[in-house]
This record gives sequence, C-alpha cells and structure tokens, in this order.
Amino acid sequence: MFEELKPHIAELRKRLGISLATLIVLFFVCFNYWEPLLGWMIQPLKDVLPSTSDIIFTKVQEPLFTALKVSFFAAFIVSLPIIFWQLWLFVAPGLYDHEKKMILPFVFFATAMFLMGAAFCYFVVIPFGFAFLVNFGGKLFTALPSIGEYVGFFTKLLFGFGLAFELPVITFFLAKLGLVTDKTLIGYFRYAIVIIFAVSALLTPPDVLTQFLMAGPLILLYGFSILIAKAVNPHKEEDEEEGEESEEKEDSE
Repeated sequence: MFEELKPHIAELRKRLGISLATLIVLFFVCFNYWEPLLGWMIQPLKDVLPSTSDIIFTKVQEPLFTALKVSFFAAFIVSLPIIFWQLWLFVAPGLYDHEKKMILPFVFFATAMFLMGAAFCYFVVIPFGFAFLVNFGGKLFTALPSIGEYVGFFTKLLFGFGLAFELPVITFFLAKLGLVTDKTLIGYFRYAIVIIFAVSALLTPPDVLTQFLMAGPLILLYGFSILIAKAVNPHKEEDEEEGEESEEKEDSE
C-alpha cells in the first residue's frame, strides 16, 4: 500500500515545493513594500480612531514581526494563482482529459472569489466591526490598539472571508466530478446554516452586526452553490428516477 502512495506523495511534495518557493520569493519582494502595505491595512482602523487615540506597540520586537506578518500575507495573496494552479495539477491525474482542460477557469475563478471575499471584508465588514469595537466604552477608556494584535486580527478576517467565498468554486468542481448534487446541498441546508453562523462567530468581531455581515453573504453563496450544482448536474436526478422506475418494472415482472 505504501508503494502505491509513493508517487502521490512525491507529486504532493513537488507541488508544495513550487508553492512554497513562490511564496518565499514573493515574501522578499513584498518585504520591500511593507510600510505602504501596512498603511493600507491600518487605514480602516485610523478612520474610526478618536483624535485622542493612536496605534502603538508594546514589545520591542513587535514592529519587526509586524512587518514580517504583513509581507507574508501580501506574498500569500499574490501567490494565489500559483497555489491554485499547483493544487489543480496535483488532482489532475485523477481527472478525465476534458476535465483537465479546466485549469485556467479554476485558477481564475478561485483567485477572483478569494479576492472578492477579502474585498467585501475590507470595505464592508471591517469598517462596521472596528467602528463598533472602538466606540464601545469610548467614554470610559482610551483606545490604544497594539499594531501586532491588529495585523493578526486583520489578516485572520480577510483570510476567513476569502476562504468562505470559495464555496461556489468548490461546489462547481465537486458537482462536475459527480460528488455533490443540488439535492444533496438542499438536504444539508439546515446543518449548513448552523455551521455558517458558528464560523461567522469565530472569525468576526464579537458583535451581532458583523456576524450577520459574514453569515448573510455565505447563506446567499450557499444558495448560489445549489443553483451551480443543478446547472452542472442537470441529468443526475433524472438518471436516479429512471433507475428507480426500471427497478420497479423489474420487481413487477
């Protein structure tokens, strides 16, 4: 059994190696621009901070580690097309020839949906969430957010939204492979709602508004994924019904 897995492990190592090498090269490129990148990241926070507040650091090494975090996250975003490309090449040997040709649509839409989720987070969720958090208790406390904690929280939010917006892309290719149907997704809709709100509570600031700002689009994306699965596998349900009818005929005979 181990001998059978060896080619797959070697292929996985190759794809991970290319992705990691791309990430490292782009990390050093992005590190040269960490200051404007950080300025872009902290702008939503600066927009809601009162004039008496400022962004600080509390540890000697915090500015350096913050620059490294910013550079790594930016490198990851820029590396997304290569990472998705390597992911597709890893699973491609198990696909049919006509399915292997879908590499470019997969790379394009997977990257686009991740960026769309990150953009929605940056322009919609973060301003509302940070405004609530900064203003809550503002009469009693002075806001002095730590830059290291802020960047960690910011990147976690953007990554979470970007990953969540991959749902239609994942559904499309699973449906294409015949692993899911619209009927399956409809059957698990109740469980999906619970999971969506649980994930939203973990990834967003602790207020109801921002949780709904994440859960709402995710529910819509789940509904859109049902339509995608139905469009990709329109004959799946008909085949099942025909199979049931043929079985009934055999039993009657």
